[in-house]
Amino acid sequence: MSSPPRTSPSRWFKVLRYVALGEPCLRTYPLECVDLLRRARAAFKAGHTIKESSRLAQLEAVVQMLEEHECDFVQVLGKDLHKPHFETVMSELILVKNEALYAISNLKKWMQPQQVEKNLSTTLDDCFMVNEPLGVVFIVGGWCSPVQMCLVPLVGAIAAGNCAIINPSECTVNTAELLHRLIPLYLNKECFHVILALKNDLPDIVEQKFDHVFFTGTREDGNRIAQAAARTLTPVTLVLASKNPCYVDQHCDIVTTAQRIAWARFHNAGQSLVAPDYILCNKSVQVRFVQAMKCCLMQFFGPNPKESRSFGRIVNADIFNKTKDILWKSGKVAVGGQAIEAEKYIAPTILTDVVDTDLIMQQDVFGPVLPLLTVQNVDEAIAFINKHEKPLCVYAFSNNSEVISQLMNETSSGSFCSNDCVLQSLIVTLPFGGVGKQVSFNLPLR
Repeated sequence: MSSPPRTSPSRWFKVLRYVALGEPCLRTYPLECVDLLRRARAAFKAGHTIKESSRLAQLEAVVQMLEEHECDFVQVLGKDLHKPHFETVMSELILVKNEALYAISNLKKWMQPQQVEKNLSTTLDDCFMVNEPLGVVFIVGGWCSPVQMCLVPLVGAIAAGNCAIINPSECTVNTAELLHRLIPLYLNKECFHVILALKNDLPDIVEQKFDHVFFTGTREDGNRIAQAAARTLTPVTLVLASKNPCYVDQHCDIVTTAQRIAWARFHNAGQSLVAPDYILCNKSVQVRFVQAMKCCLMQFFGPNPKESRSFGRIVNADIFNKTKDILWKSGKVAVGGQAIEAEKYIAPTILTDVVDTDLIMQQDVFGPVLPLLTVQNVDEAIAFINKHEKPLCVYAFSNNSEVISQLMNETSSGSFCSNDCVLQSLIVTLPFGGVGKQVSFNLPLR
């Protein structure tokens, strides 16, 4: 018997280099997705996801997976984002579990026909609407919250009776590979599949013609996905980044305001779609706010945030370099500003003397940087917000209810939250989405 062929050292070097660059070890190519899509479509046509009992079983399996592998999720998110244990549980696992449990509790009601109002000519008729599943949906997760952004849309897809193919972000390799390993162990292997495709392959995969595409990510990538989906007339939901403004009024508890904004802006090292992106306030408020933020950061992360177990890291070198360049080309550093490339670490940073033309106001920033811009009053703040694209979120801090009402009524955004940040996105009874470019998580899938 001949001996097996020897693997050349150069080939092993290529494999090791491939893994070291942080790309998925088990890459899925577009042609492989054809078979997965065929299998999922056959399972859907066979009715495997239609019955209430099958939907409940899959939703319960999602909850079971999160409970039984909590430590695994904490470990991989620690590797990918240096995410603290408590932050992983609260912002990733519990959020998904709450969505699944809410779906379990309401599934029977959602599946029932909805009676509609009748007119004189249909008085004797029975008029109602029936919710039907779409078919096979394609879910492309983002890297900011890699578990949440894959599994929350999946919960909606399951509850609606769909099959799904999920593509976790290539940026969070360890999390992607954990989902790739666990989901087939808990969910129906014919109905639900996890692939590990690179973002450059996604347009080709989308062109395979799904029944709906759900994408979370950057505007540039979202544009490519939308164009690919348009070629096959596939409906698509895009959840894209935006610049979320936060107005801080002169009449507010500045200490509480600083604490809540600091938590929202700097958790996950600032890598969030719903965190406040910039502060609008007058000059006198800015002085007090910066001082209060210094105290908050000391309280949250200690004198050296790099040593804190509660502070994360930037997901990869590309986003680190982009954030660092934006930081150094905008305004004046009032707090923080330190950056260590080898650790992908950027300190919690506050910028003052920022103007609308600065680079940080022109680009989406996924990092722990908070710019402060000065306005004279709430009217000027509203005018500033309204001259830009409609944001995903608007935040306002004030003890004056008239100021809050004015901001809510005279601006337009996906969500509005007063005297707190981010919490509106944690309420399962509220849809998550934006105006125009961003659409709700729930509507297309349920």
